[in-house]
Amino acid sequence: MEQALFAAGCFWGVQFYFDEVPGVTKTRVGYTGGHTENPTYAEVSSHTTGHAEAVLIEFDPEQINYEMLVRQFFRMHDPTQMNRQGPDIGDSYRTAIFYFDDEQRKIAERVKTDVQPNFDQPIVTEVTAAGPFYEAEEYHQKFTEKTGHGMCHIPYAPINA
Repeated sequence: MEQALFAAGCFWGVQFYFDEVPGVTKTRVGYTGGHTENPTYAEVSSHTTGHAEAVLIEFDPEQINYEMLVRQFFRMHDPTQMNRQGPDIGDSYRTAIFYFDDEQRKIAERVKTDVQPNFDQPIVTEVTAAGPFYEAEEYHQKFTEKTGHGMCHIPYAPINA
């Protein structure tokens, strides 16, 4: 299995979306990209930790490749909005791809360039090296499945990869 790490606004809907993608075997929501160790949801929501709400994805590369996950990422949110998605505003809702190796970085940057013509505004998605990932509190995990709510800014399911 391989991993991918994406931030695309409220992590509830992002997790639900990626859970529907064939080849994704596991997802966990959490916080990354900040400067506070083991932040809580309240701390991240205060916009003082620098963390983004993110989804750590485990995937089977024999069923789906990293490039397709990046393309799904760009389809499921508005990558031209800085520090917001839908009604959620702040740096914790930023658009970001956190790569684990140089190959992922190259793919993310290439796909970002490839999809730019699909948008009227410049893509502001950050492409940066993955750092520590802190799992969010258990009540956030699979929130949409548990409650039937929490799709946030993501109004649709993905098309099969």
